[in-house]
Amino acid sequence: MASSALSPASPSSPAAAAASSSASSSTSPVQSDAAIPPFMKAISGSLGGMVEAGCLQPIDVIKTRLQLDHNKHYKGIWNCGTTIVQQEGVRALWKGLTPFATHLTLKYTLRMGSNAVLQSALTDPQTGKISAVGRLTAGFGAGVLEALAIVTPFEVVKIRLQQQKGLGRELLRYKGPVHCASTIIREEGILGLWAGAAPTVMRNGTNQAVMFTVKNMCDNFLWHKHEGDGITLQPYQSMISGFLAGFAGPVCTGPFDVVKTRLMAQSSTDIRYKGLVHALSRIYTEEGLFALWKGLVPRLMRIPPGQAIMWTVADQVTGLYERKFIKPTKVNALA
Repeated sequence: MASSALSPASPSSPAAAAASSSASSSTSPVQSDAAIPPFMKAISGSLGGMVEAGCLQPIDVIKTRLQLDHNKHYKGIWNCGTTIVQQEGVRALWKGLTPFATHLTLKYTLRMGSNAVLQSALTDPQTGKISAVGRLTAGFGAGVLEALAIVTPFEVVKIRLQQQKGLGRELLRYKGPVHCASTIIREEGILGLWAGAAPTVMRNGTNQAVMFTVKNMCDNFLWHKHEGDGITLQPYQSMISGFLAGFAGPVCTGPFDVVKTRLMAQSSTDIRYKGLVHALSRIYTEEGLFALWKGLVPRLMRIPPGQAIMWTVADQVTGLYERKFIKPTKVNALA
């Protein structure tokens, strides 16, 4: 009689309790019924880019000056910065800010939006998941698009402005971003704004493939964050993930960045390097292997903190959207 009272369907049955516990533990809110739309990713990137530009422009100026320092005029990062301030004034550390800020805002808008579109296209429609190869491919594609559409022409103008020494407007070849761009087009043709496009494509494609992949890995493993789960990372969590994501790229893409800067800085009347391969070979022959990583330290001072700033802003924006418009759904963790 006692045993018959404990039927298999009874909620007090140990078997039923175990089954209930198993079912409960096999589900977790790690996926939503709708992804964050690309336009929101683009908006979050543009806002993050504006904040980053204002904070980190001086480091970018120092990096550019060091990469263009053929005659070893500067003895290091600190010496470069103090020399610029002493000889040209504090404002010189923000040379090229307008094209830099505009370029960062547009770049992050395109990068985040196009990466979201490409990831959506490469996501398995049955499982709703994207493979590691797919994530790398989406990041590389986003980097190529931003390099050709935005980064190259803006960086050509920025670098031409940054390499000028002095603050007296009458002494400068280029009077500002618009004058610089128009002068390049008049003297070198429209393609002059795309000088150094090849190394820029290689640098940005590789960099974004690594960055998006590492950011996703850090969010998953460090904070157990999945897109669409309705959870917004704390600012310090976004900063850590963004910093780590921004660290590996500069080390891998250093040579492309140096070559890009050298090609963009030269005018049509003073051709020192004939292209990507020639520049790599000549720099290595004349200046040694480590010259291909010139400016790496200031890049590491700028890019990882920049990514930390950008992702902190972007994650808060997309997190707000998730909380208001996306409802997380339970998915079977054993599936």
